Amino acid sequence: MKFFENNFTYDYSFPAVSLAYFLRYPNPYSRHVLTTDVIDRYVDPKTERLHTIRLHLKKSKIPSGILKLLPKGMGGSDSSGQSYILEKTTVDAKEGWMETESRNMEWTGILSVVEKQCYKRLLSQEDRLALDGLDKSEQTHVKTTVTFRSRLGQGKLLGKKKQDTGEHEEEEPRKGFFASFSTAGIQRTIELIGVSRTKEAVLKSKQGMHIVLERLRSGGVVGVLEGMRQDREAAFGPDGPWKRVWLHGKDRSIENDK
Repeated sequence: MKFFENNFTYDYSFPAVSLAYFLRYPNPYSRHVLTTDVIDRYVDPKTERLHTIRLHLKKSKIPSGILKLLPKGMGGSDSSGQSYILEKTTVDAKEGWMETESRNMEWTGILSVVEKQCYKRLLSQEDRLALDGLDKSEQTHVKTTVTFRSRLGQGKLLGKKKQDTGEHEEEEPRKGFFASFSTAGIQRTIELIGVSRTKEAVLKSKQGMHIVLERLRSGGVVGVLEGMRQDREAAFGPDGPWKRVWLHGKDRSIENDK
């Protein structure tokens, strides 16, 4: 199991950052996100906290570095990758914090990735009022923690115990791909690849959030929605990359039906 942690501070108020979080798809740095659907959303009557569950469909594929470690065909088609991400969020507007958890729903046996974020308002309500309500003086801190866990090969190298006349004996490890590799070594390599990719993803996520925050600052929610429309057209318009991906996938499904 591997861990990645990152701390960052936005020079924007907590209400702006939390709103931008829910409006961050699509943006120029997240055009791999195909759809976002709200599964559940409610306000707890006791705590007055907003709870949301969303499902993101992303264009994704297993990294080439991981594919090299897998038996042939185990990772699926290199061009077929679409994956679902389950996201849960809790927002406390009064106390000024938001907690999120996102996890992959595909390839979990190869690599399970769980990302948790905690957004906190740095200035108290009293401090903000003392600054004459200048939201630009308020900052929002976010701590990101990502856990990587690979279970690839478990049960392959380890012999199964069987009972024979009251005694346990181990079967010989199965021959084949995993026979010459250490299960722990393969898992560790896959987890390290996940950490490396996450560092780049976190940077792009910050850049995307900054664009959404600037749209919010300059044009309000209308400005954000207009930016989302432009990004959607750029990604899914007649000449967009995902339009070609969709057509390619449609053609393949027709061939499979024949």
